[in-house]
Amino acid sequence: MSNKKKILVVQKIHEEGIKLIENNPDFEFDLIDVEEMVEKIDPILFKQKVSDCDAISIRTEKLPGEIIESAKRLKVISRHGVGYDNIDLPATKKKNVTLTITAKANAIAVAEHVLFMLLSISKGKNMYDDAVKFGNFGDRNKLPKTIELWNKNILIAGFGRIGQCLIKRCKGFEMNVFVYDPFVSKDVIEKFGGTKVDNLAEAVKQMDVISLHVPLNKETKNLINFDLLKTMKKNCIIINAARGGIINEIDLDKALRENLIFGAGLDVFETEPPKSENPLLKNDKVFLSPHTAAFTEECMIRMGKETIQNIIDFFEKRLDKSKIIKL
Repeated sequence: MSNKKKILVVQKIHEEGIKLIENNPDFEFDLIDVEEMVEKIDPILFKQKVSDCDAISIRTEKLPGEIIESAKRLKVISRHGVGYDNIDLPATKKKNVTLTITAKANAIAVAEHVLFMLLSISKGKNMYDDAVKFGNFGDRNKLPKTIELWNKNILIAGFGRIGQCLIKRCKGFEMNVFVYDPFVSKDVIEKFGGTKVDNLAEAVKQMDVISLHVPLNKETKNLINFDLLKTMKKNCIIINAARGGIINEIDLDKALRENLIFGAGLDVFETEPPKSENPLLKNDKVFLSPHTAAFTEECMIRMGKETIQNIIDFFEKRLDKSKIIKL
């Protein structure tokens, strides 16, 4: 019987992460390749795989309580990313299992993706691209005018590492940056060049752009709803690269169709993939991407390596506390 610590890798990670296991004589791994499965993971197979694992690496796949309870040797779950709403937290806490995130890996990629979406919307990417491709070059003066980012007000809701990366990039466009985060002090926000706001409902009324970077929980579920949307400026653009469910999608579709706001960019959805009847799929005022804000080559390497390194560091008792989620 092997004395090696066994890591169950649920969903493929970058090979650079796997190399960390292969090059460490104290660890071995097993893989559940979700991408090769026609449907979700068979619970029986899942229970068999976790029965003798000491650690789990997981991306977006659901990790329910019954699976966690089946893992008799489980000591640590390492989330490939920063969100962890796919993991049963009460079961994790009950078994005294440590939960870690890749706190430092994806901030740059997500911040850049927010700007990609914002520029695509404000500069009419699809509209201008279609005008050339479909022979309407000569009608360019008839097209709706686009928006500059210079001197516009942006609200960053949630000021963790992603928000802090985003503010630096917004400053490059000479935007006025406001921050809503009850857990971050005014001094810290001002150090980054932002202005702290305490009342979200009042702050959104003055914003040209709102970018969401808060976790999904009871307090943030449907945080952006029709009552809030109808108070926003008509030129407002809202971006969600955090978690689906923070914005009420039906309310957002209604607000866009009634021209209450200018546009929206969504990288995340309440149900993923979104159902075919989701009205946002047919709304040309919303720019969509399939939960890929962190899918740069560089970021996938960082996340793969950090996911596994967190597990190794846990067992070697040198894990950075900032990567541990308090349950």
